[in-house]
Amino acid sequence: MGSRREELLDAAISVLGRSGMHGLTHRAVDAAAGRPPGSTSNHFRTRDALLYAVVERFAARERANWETLATTMYPVTPEEFARAMAVFAQAATGPHRTLTLARYAILVEAGIHPSLRAQLLATGARVNAWFMNWLRIAGSTDPERDAPMIMNHWTGIVLHELAIPDPAFDPYPQIAALVNAVVRPRSAEIQS
Repeated sequence: MGSRREELLDAAISVLGRSGMHGLTHRAVDAAAGRPPGSTSNHFRTRDALLYAVVERFAARERANWETLATTMYPVTPEEFARAMAVFAQAATGPHRTLTLARYAILVEAGIHPSLRAQLLATGARVNAWFMNWLRIAGSTDPERDAPMIMNHWTGIVLHELAIPDPAFDPYPQIAALVNAVVRPRSAEIQS
């Protein structure tokens, strides 16, 4: 079990994932955490302080989910890379759905508050490093070009699944088609 602060932040992430940014209040977090009124405000005096702490906690949890996946998979081909990204998309829209919904709420808020944008970029650097490494290993000769295309498409697939859930959700065909079009194996580059 984590600290009381982490417990409150996890409750805040749940509130954010269930109710969106407008639902994120000190009182709602107290209720979600099963704590007496005022507990959240004792740790986070303002809503902005709560929001910035939520971003840090959310980023830590999302990194942990990514690192769990990254330690169980080692994609060395574009197809394996696409399969790993599909597994991550299914986890993001399944068992980690509330966390992912919180992620999108935070991303929208970052469009309004540039300081959140900077915080998200800084906290996402570790996941980006894993992703770029996977792309290199899978055969990308230009991961700086390929990464945004693949991640932006992945983000759209996940967002669509969150908004309009499909019981037969299988992101692999789309992701594989994109990865195979973008990531050219080194042997193909040599033959060109």
